[in-house]
Amino acid sequence: TGLAEGERVGVAWIHSACGRCPACARGDENLCPEFRATGRDAPGGYAEALVAPAAFVHPIPEGLADAEAAPLLCAGAIGYRSLRLARLPKGGRLGLTGFGASGHLVLKLVRHLDPEATVCCFARSERERAFALELGAVWAGDTTDRAPVALDAIIDTTPVWRPVVEALANLAPGGRLVINAIRKEEVDKEALLTLDYPTHLWMEREIKSVANVTRADVRDFLTLAARAGLRPEVERYPLEEAGRALLELKQRRIRGAKVLMVG
Repeated sequence: TGLAEGERVGVAWIHSACGRCPACARGDENLCPEFRATGRDAPGGYAEALVAPAAFVHPIPEGLADAEAAPLLCAGAIGYRSLRLARLPKGGRLGLTGFGASGHLVLKLVRHLDPEATVCCFARSERERAFALELGAVWAGDTTDRAPVALDAIIDTTPVWRPVVEALANLAPGGRLVINAIRKEEVDKEALLTLDYPTHLWMEREIKSVANVTRADVRDFLTLAARAGLRPEVERYPLEEAGRALLELKQRRIRGAKVLMVG
């Protein structure tokens, strides 16, 4: 495996994949029918210790503290994959709908990879919008607002449907909306009934979902983050205060990523 005893490693959302199916054979292990996710299909989400296949753990680069590496393994890796799938052109215009752990890392990543890119942020709370501007977004508004320019790509990290419909109206012709979510809530599913073909889909606008991550996504993003000095904004909580951290998430009291500290 190339790992040494005592080496500092991390486990990402991808806990394991079969390695035998057509998806795995072509490098799309994120689409494996036997894909197992850490904390969902395999124990480990709120654990003090866990067991994982050696082939699916990742050495943590030097210079990254444990609390900094943790968000990179999950929110960062899926944000990295979402940005690749967004196909943002050089100097393009990107929208971020929702601005939590993944969104703020995507913004930092774009600012590093393409300083000429324009990033607009859509978020429900004034606190999140102010944070986006602080990190380099050129504009921030509510999810119901119209961006000042048509956007080449939008990455949606919200748990509901209304922002998806609103985002489509902000896409430039040929633009792509990438939905970065494991699932969507049913609470506002009726918002999809308001889709208007000329407004939301005509002119080759498209929607792309993101399903999980591959080990290559995690490995490549960790390497890039370490070399570029990309660090998440982190709020730390003792493991026994997990309930407080979750309540603050529900209350939209978010600034970057919340990390539970063990020990």
